Amino acid sequence: MPNKALHDGLAPALARFRQPVSAALAQPDRRCYGATRLEVFSMSNVETIERQVESLSASELAAFRRWFREFDAAAWDRQIEEDVKAGKLDRLADAALQAFKAGKCTEL
Repeated sequence: MPNKALHDGLAPALARFRQPVSAALAQPDRRCYGATRLEVFSMSNVETIERQVESLSASELAAFRRWFREFDAAAWDRQIEEDVKAGKLDRLADAALQAFKAGKCTEL
């Protein structure tokens, strides 16, 4: 966890975002015909989070923004690392090296 103290300080506000899975799955699906229960749960969860974020005080919102920036950056870093290990960026790296060798690059 990037910042445990920040997370601990946000715990009361973040607890409001949690909804038991059983409660969400028990709700009838009236909005998403053809959607799976998991898709309906996800949308319901997102909508719940949106409402809760809208109800945060200014200080809670600032703390949430800091926490989310750290959370999102860590998720991005993990995804890039996975993509590199899987070779998904090899083609782009090769193209950049070829451009450099051909003198098509300038120093920043």
